[in-house]
Amino acid sequence: MKEYGAEAIKNIAFVGHGGSGKTSLSEILLYTAGEINRIGTISEGNTVSDYLENEIDKQISIQTSLMHIEWNNFKLNFLDTPGYTDFIGEVKASMRVCDTVVMLLKSAEGVEVGSEITGRYVNEYGLPSALIINKIDNEHSNYFGTFEQAKERLTSGAVIVTFPANEGVNAQTVIDVLKMKAYTYGDAGSRKVTESDIPSEFLPDAEKYHTELIEKVAETTEELMNKYFDEGTLSADDLESGIKLALQKRNFTPVFAVSATKAIGINNFLDFAAKYFPSPWDRGGEEAILAGTNNKIKVVPDVNGEPVLFVFKTISEQHVGELSLFKVFSGKVNAGLDLVNLSNSKTERLSQLSILNGHKRKEVNFLSAGDLGAVVKLKDTHTNDTLASKNFSAVISPIEFPKPIIRGAIVPKAKGDEDKIASGLHTLHEEDPSFKVKFDPEVSQTIISGQGELQLALAVKRLKERYGVDVDLVEPRIPYREAIKGKVDDVEHKHKKQSGGRGQYGHVHFKMEPLPRGSGFEFVDAVVGGVVPGRFIPAVEKGIIDTMQKGVLAGCKVVDVKVTLFDGTYHTVDSDEMSFKLAAAQCFKKGFLQANPCLLEPIYNVTVTVPEEYMGDVMGDISSRRGKILGMDSDGRFQVIKALVPLAELYKYSSHLRSLTSGRGAYKREFSHYEEVPKEVEQKIIEDYKKSREENN
Repeated sequence: MKEYGAEAIKNIAFVGHGGSGKTSLSEILLYTAGEINRIGTISEGNTVSDYLENEIDKQISIQTSLMHIEWNNFKLNFLDTPGYTDFIGEVKASMRVCDTVVMLLKSAEGVEVGSEITGRYVNEYGLPSALIINKIDNEHSNYFGTFEQAKERLTSGAVIVTFPANEGVNAQTVIDVLKMKAYTYGDAGSRKVTESDIPSEFLPDAEKYHTELIEKVAETTEELMNKYFDEGTLSADDLESGIKLALQKRNFTPVFAVSATKAIGINNFLDFAAKYFPSPWDRGGEEAILAGTNNKIKVVPDVNGEPVLFVFKTISEQHVGELSLFKVFSGKVNAGLDLVNLSNSKTERLSQLSILNGHKRKEVNFLSAGDLGAVVKLKDTHTNDTLASKNFSAVISPIEFPKPIIRGAIVPKAKGDEDKIASGLHTLHEEDPSFKVKFDPEVSQTIISGQGELQLALAVKRLKERYGVDVDLVEPRIPYREAIKGKVDDVEHKHKKQSGGRGQYGHVHFKMEPLPRGSGFEFVDAVVGGVVPGRFIPAVEKGIIDTMQKGVLAGCKVVDVKVTLFDGTYHTVDSDEMSFKLAAAQCFKKGFLQANPCLLEPIYNVTVTVPEEYMGDVMGDISSRRGKILGMDSDGRFQVIKALVPLAELYKYSSHLRSLTSGRGAYKREFSHYEEVPKEVEQKIIEDYKKSREENN
């Protein structure tokens, strides 16, 4: 492959609802450009971009695949992203390094929930975008209906560039309103395209959409608008520069009619993408931060600049090790180059550099600014890390992965697998940082969390396939807290044990009272006259703290309590630290039960975004989960419901919300505070705890 500068590279991410045809499109683009000589299909499990065993088995994309082609003297890099919302982190990572997002819509189904979600991310990143209305060969294809939906629900800047002359099962021709020609495509494997004049019956529509396109482009600048008013049209040069500018300013979103499986409309899309989509150079570079400071610095995709690259994805491959996918933001990188990882200050040597088509790697000697590639076996570099020259410490801002919305607890089926499980889970997190892992000492469980049930279930499956460890995924225990609501002015306990020889003796009097929420624990030594010698006071406090960690009511951590040690007695021979520690533990338990104890549960701030027609059902469901509605806001066509909901009621809520809203609802959650558990719920928790203790004893 010849060398391409930043001005001749186009980085394009394909996004959209599951099943919209991103993988099939990637396949036909590779075939059309001559990168492959056989068209794979999802049903046969032999596409370039879906190569993982689980992807072939489930017939969905699970991770992003990087591909490239050459077209009209440009290099086009494609990122084929998953459509299932469980893997939305992959989409965000791809958007972080692309320069144009192409959203695929199904012609028959129109704008679906996955399209709406990714549409919000396009706006969040401020990226130029295009739309492909795919599957125009479907018998229920409704290209123009889907176009109007997209204009209403995704972007008002949507403008038709190609439309089908005959959609449905006989589809084979598209009308290109920019070139004002008709293009008839042969069979998918033929690579045959015939250009002709637009048939008379389609000419009025073609002229209408041609005018709309020019008008939309003319709106980009005052100069273009004046030319359009003066001359009634735009010259070819003005139109070309105007389209490029309009795309970058995001007030123009070109729309293409395509059938990925029949290869219809493919060349028109490629011609437009190569000519008009912005290159990294057109986009003007990246605003970064100078390492160790808050100073902003511009990183320009100049091949002569100091090298800066950013790792946006990590893939763990058997027999290869870790494969790091990266974008070169500045300079030129070559095999053998030493760069500094700005997150840990360690030096990394770039060994084998590759360009990818799915899992097929082609070694290259170097990659220039603006390009995407891969490197194997970096020692201490992971997703979101910047590698840079020691002369130019520019840190590229990291990908902001979505916060988890579902949790599960990992339980090993066999003893001794803990290390393998920990190693496997760490690798899975490296591959997809939206998948989180942590050991929660409070509930003594390894908690995995992410974006959906499928993501967690696949993690469990991968642990078995890659590491040979079997685990169960169960509902995590809730980290309840125990507290008191009342005061006890005097509670005492005497620990006395005589068994021949030296005995044990410790005697304490406590005063106990509640503290405001979030205060923690306060211990006061109010002993007068040495009735409890000073050397035993730390043991008393330790006895209390140890008991608080284990809990009294239901084995949960005790919080927000003040204990005052004000009296006691000791024995000159039998008293020791252990005796006072045991006495304090029992005294605390006794006083806790006398002080009107209660259980507290974690409450989460929940924000649910749903179309208006589902609002009543969702609010009713939140109320049934002991939730408190705080308010509602509008967000375009969506309603945003804000509520406080106990964590205990949120297990698998994301899946329930999807089924309740036909897949169109989404939610976010964040810890808010602890609140007292209702008495009937508290009683059940305590009974379940006692029962489990009896079973384990």
